[in-house]
Amino acid sequence: MTAHRRRDPATVVGLLERAARDVPERGIAVLCSRGRGAERLTWPQVAERARRAAAAWAARGVAPGEPVAVVLPTSWDFLDAWLGAMVLGALPVASAPSAGLVPAEAPLRKLAGVVEHLGIRHIAAGGALRDAAAAHQDPALAALAARVTTPEALAASAVGAVGAEGPASPDDLAFLQLTSGSTGCPRAVEIRHRGAVHNAVAIDEAITAADAASPGGAHPLDGIVSWLPLHHDMGLVGCLLVAAAAGLDLWLLRPSTFLARPRLWLEHLGRHGEVFAHAPNFGYQLCVERLTPDERARLDLSPWRWAMTGAEMVREATARAFVEAFAPHGFRAEALRPCYGLAEATLAVTVDRAGRGLRLASPPCCGSGGAEDETSAVACLGPPVRDTRLRITAPDGRDLEAGAVGEVRVTGPGVFAGYRDDEAATAEALDGDELRTGDLGFVDARGELHLTGRIKELLILRGQNVMPHELEWVAERVMGGGGACRAGAFAIDAGAEGEQAVLALESRCVEPETAAALAADVRRCVQRELGIVPADVIVVRRGLLPRTTSGKLQRRALRDLYLRRALRPLSS
Repeated sequence: MTAHRRRDPATVVGLLERAARDVPERGIAVLCSRGRGAERLTWPQVAERARRAAAAWAARGVAPGEPVAVVLPTSWDFLDAWLGAMVLGALPVASAPSAGLVPAEAPLRKLAGVVEHLGIRHIAAGGALRDAAAAHQDPALAALAARVTTPEALAASAVGAVGAEGPASPDDLAFLQLTSGSTGCPRAVEIRHRGAVHNAVAIDEAITAADAASPGGAHPLDGIVSWLPLHHDMGLVGCLLVAAAAGLDLWLLRPSTFLARPRLWLEHLGRHGEVFAHAPNFGYQLCVERLTPDERARLDLSPWRWAMTGAEMVREATARAFVEAFAPHGFRAEALRPCYGLAEATLAVTVDRAGRGLRLASPPCCGSGGAEDETSAVACLGPPVRDTRLRITAPDGRDLEAGAVGEVRVTGPGVFAGYRDDEAATAEALDGDELRTGDLGFVDARGELHLTGRIKELLILRGQNVMPHELEWVAERVMGGGGACRAGAFAIDAGAEGEQAVLALESRCVEPETAAALAADVRRCVQRELGIVPADVIVVRRGLLPRTTSGKLQRRALRDLYLRRALRPLSS
């Protein structure tokens, strides 16, 4: 066990330097794509590589305060580029890398939009992305290719190392976190050093408080084992920064490795001492579905002390199935710890510290929000983390009593500074220093949060945030560019499978065979371009999708019609 310290550094770079100084024997291990071998470096080595990468960025003309895109998979290349930009005082912007060998056009165009909106001059990415962008005739994509710096080129630029003089104060911006927005370009959440450090330390404190560790005593855990993508806030803040803040070992698998062989994640959870790990609900469900009895029998999950679950609704059926499947192999039901967070709060807002596993409750009374009230039992997500305050409000901002369902609002050090170059969106999300999350929930008499739904129309599919228009635009392009015939996307509750997407398409065609062919084409294109497999694609007659008087699609009303089987599809 390592000596556990509580004094907060001023910046994220300070977290890295403290880990290098205080726990030089610990570090980060990046497992290969098969999840077998690993390249491990100690925290002092991680810090030295970050300083060299900072020098390489500086040699390429990157200035402190300048945004730099990092579009790489979980790897040392990602860590060098991201941490190096941080040491220099630049603003790393992590974006999802391509899922295939050749980047698809839709992700390239989205990246091009981010690059243009944020004025990014340098992109850390592989040669495949550069070549794929250069192969297109579109000037915007050609410009994207010209901005790419490959990991090899970045390493070749490193002629020395720089110090950590970049971030001057805790209120300086540390990095930008991309999140889905209401336009074609994702929004960039501005995270301060103060918020990032506080959030990482607060998560660690929630763990140690629950395990009754004294501030000056040994940390109750040895490491974190994660497959979460580093471009996602749960992987970046909840794993990388928490590991640095707590001085723990960090074991990283690629998300694709987990999705192909979830058994490897569970195997590593039993190999590296007392550990903690995050996963969205679908990750636990995938383990239940994919591991055979023989594979389970070879596991020892007794060292898994904290099994955090968040990023999407926590489902009783999944928790129950996971405990039933893996309790015989050392997993303790009380290790399951639901939590709640979002990028605009840096990450963590609440963490369940009761140590009693999944707890469920129904709201004893209903709010007056005019939004859908959920009366079924939902998971307890615990109390707020340190220095963070929750309010549950009606649409007019009035406080609601305990148990009443309303909008969840958050105040605390982790609340973001704003959306980069988007004053209107920032004004909509921030009321002074208070974050309007757009999520619905209630706080019980103990001050613990329970989520019941969302006001906003964001879809959360297997832990991925997706705006409905992203699916709609793909569908409308297949249909001929939208116009009079539109598409509508929404999510349905598929039980243990979590949320799944449904697309409804308007069409002038009336023949079932033609409608079926259109639905199949849309399904294929959505899967190819977005990596999303819709649960259903239905085709209806033109004019049947509900709209406001101004012509805006009413997705909630559309979902209600679908669930009531009132759309009369030509094909499904």
